Amino acid sequence: MQQFSGAGYDRALTVFSPDGRLFQIEYAREAVKRGTTSIGIVSKDGVVLAVDKKIKSKLVVPSSIEKIFKIDDHIATASSGLVADARRLIDIARNQAQVNKLQYHEPITVTGLAKYLGDLEQMYTQSGGVRPFGISLIIGGVSDDECRIYETDPSGALVEYKATAIGLGRDKALELFEDKYEDDISLEDAIDLAIEGIYVATDGKIADDSVEISVIDKSTAQYRKLESDDIDTYVQKVLDRKEQEKIEAEEKAKKEAEEKEAKKAEAKAKKEAERKAKEEAKKAEEESADENEDEE
Repeated sequence: MQQFSGAGYDRALTVFSPDGRLFQIEYAREAVKRGTTSIGIVSKDGVVLAVDKKIKSKLVVPSSIEKIFKIDDHIATASSGLVADARRLIDIARNQAQVNKLQYHEPITVTGLAKYLGDLEQMYTQSGGVRPFGISLIIGGVSDDECRIYETDPSGALVEYKATAIGLGRDKALELFEDKYEDDISLEDAIDLAIEGIYVATDGKIADDSVEISVIDKSTAQYRKLESDDIDTYVQKVLDRKEQEKIEAEEKAKKEAEEKEAKKAEAKAKKEAERKAKEEAKKAEEESADENEDEE
């Protein structure tokens, strides 16, 4: 198949390239990939949302950086990408949640809100004079006594997950979740797994004041934000465990190296012994031959 150059096709949002790509959407996804790590996990007791705020300066007040937003009492979102775009979508989501209450006299469902925001993001991929939202959202909450999380991306695509991550280190976090996530995971273990996901995604560059965690309890369907002291405890627990795992891994590697060296030395000694035995046997044969010649 003929390969086409992307030159020129990224200047307009509504123009497909010859190989079927919309470059502006792909660029928006790159903005999300460069964003900080956000994680959502469904547990049997509720939904956990966790983010890495990635504070770059000690002059920044940590509490001023917000990456988890309450939409309604039972729904919240975590974002990654352009924060200003996220605030715009959050305002729309909050407004829609209230409109749903006024029109239908019941809270909006997690699925309903996720589809509404996905449809809105998709609209911004088909109109001239606008650009896609440079943001992905993890929308989590409790409705109809069920815990759900959805992930949206700049194209408007919508996928439901049991555990997911967006932003920096997404693939590393997903690999961890595929290995450790279980359907009957408790809320406490889900919080621990979320922090470990941030740890893995950021290559261990995690600090107490850079992590924000919120949960929506299944029993009460109420949003609550964890206090900094509680977060510190969870983060320290993960850091201690990772440090212990690192020590154990180093000891294991050292032991394996020693065993390898021992086997290598043993093999060398065996080879040397075989060589000496051959030399002695050869020497004995030569001496025997000399004796036979003398007798003759």
